[in-house]
Amino acid sequence: MNEKTRGQFAIGNNPERNREHNRRVVLDLVRQHGMLGRMEIARQTQLTAQAVANIVDDLVGSGLLISTGRRRSGRGQPPIQFAVNPEGAATIGVEIATDQMVVTVLDLTGVLRYKRMVPLADTTPERCLPVFALEVERARKSFDSPLLGVGVVMPGPFGIEGMSFVGPTTLPGWSGIDVKAALSEACGMDVALENDAAAAAVAERLFGAGHAISHFCMLYFGTGIGLGMIQDGAPYRGAFGNAGEIGHVPVVPSGRLCPCGQRGCLERYASLHALHEKFDQSGRERPQISEIERLFQSGDQVVQAWIDEAAAHLSTVIGLLENIFDPETIIFSGAFSDSLMDAVIARLPPLPPSVAARAGRTQPRVMRGQTGQYTAALGAAALPLFEILTPKLETSPSDQQVA
Repeated sequence: MNEKTRGQFAIGNNPERNREHNRRVVLDLVRQHGMLGRMEIARQTQLTAQAVANIVDDLVGSGLLISTGRRRSGRGQPPIQFAVNPEGAATIGVEIATDQMVVTVLDLTGVLRYKRMVPLADTTPERCLPVFALEVERARKSFDSPLLGVGVVMPGPFGIEGMSFVGPTTLPGWSGIDVKAALSEACGMDVALENDAAAAAVAERLFGAGHAISHFCMLYFGTGIGLGMIQDGAPYRGAFGNAGEIGHVPVVPSGRLCPCGQRGCLERYASLHALHEKFDQSGRERPQISEIERLFQSGDQVVQAWIDEAAAHLSTVIGLLENIFDPETIIFSGAFSDSLMDAVIARLPPLPPSVAARAGRTQPRVMRGQTGQYTAALGAAALPLFEILTPKLETSPSDQQVA
């Protein structure tokens, strides 16, 4: 995080009602730097030395920070350094996809402590919820730290109408039920629920390519294709949680029929399901996601044809996203391997003119994500972390200053 970004989180006058915000500021700053002393924290946050001392003592007392001793320096008494305590808490993340469930555990520093993949032959709630409960309990037994929370990501639905709730890229049987309540009841604790693309963007923001980028769009390649957006360092969800329905934006006039009722949707050309359809058309068996990298490396013609077609349509979408959201960059991530994602980016045709063509740009217009093929599951586990690490400033005219 650069100095400009940190400045957005500074509270110089320490309003009382922003005490929780200040805690997040300090915790996130220490996480970003690895280790910091109280005076350096005060300097970078613009909080008073007393406020920082109180916050640090509170975070140490709750087990979220630990003292790492005094840093050696040239003169005088070296300052005591503080770091995020890896054992202070852990989070469980679960991705429920169309053919598998991926379970992860992150410690408080974001290090992956546990990962398990479970094939799913039936993703209806009746069959999926018992598996979910069992896997959450199995993951819980893998660590001794306090459980901070459980995050769940899935393609949808979330009890609202939307085009992504139909067709082979979604989960059958979940429409019309309170998904969050059903998941919470199954595992016995409140869960944070998010769509897979938005959660993947959170993972990139905390641990990947978006680590120091406050505004970016992420195209997430799952069975379908979704859009996650980070604005001012936080995910943008829309009024009803359905923001990012990029897969059902038409890119080919009168193109292939989509289950949503439209023709030419992006998802019909640039998704795992679109690649599977190309194998169907060639008379070959659909490969597992783990086999696609091998096929790509061997120069498989079906995979190569999909890359060319996907890249052609993604170029148009990139210009569209840039003109609407003005992001610092657009990140490609998802179920495909890093090398295949790199190939898609390399084969993008010349990108259309957009507001991204500005002088002094520091990021490429398109880049690959860094959190790998398990980015959605990591994003699920990152959701509870994001809640305590992300500063959330709330102010009003009645805010009172405290010493």
